[in-house]
Amino acid sequence: MVSTRSTCLRRQVGAVVVRDKRILATGYNGAPSGLEHCDRVGCIREQLKVPSGERHEICRAIHAEQNAIIQAATCGVSLAGGTIYITHHPCVLCSKMIINAGIKKVVFLEGYPDELSRQMLREAKLKTTKFRS
Repeated sequence: MVSTRSTCLRRQVGAVVVRDKRILATGYNGAPSGLEHCDRVGCIREQLKVPSGERHEICRAIHAEQNAIIQAATCGVSLAGGTIYITHHPCVLCSKMIINAGIKKVVFLEGYPDELSRQMLREAKLKTTKFRS
């Protein structure tokens, strides 16, 4: 449901962080607060033909996982020990933030082409589960 707020032209991603059956934070991918969104100005990555899973720095959007972690930090909410539910497997940038936020479990619906992300989550001993409906 959170992913429906996404303004990304390529992929609509949503994230919800939960602990003890309580929602701690949510996020979706889109431009930083106050900036024009891709659905209004176009996708830089599409224009430059950047393949999915590469060159994340060439993007106006903040990822859903990043937005959820930032929201929690802004509100003084610890995510330690929580579970993050995401529409897509996290990229390596988001995986590093998930690890450092102390989140212990990642549940995702769709895959994502980022082997380094999977390696880092394994190395950090985070439980990673593909959701099956």
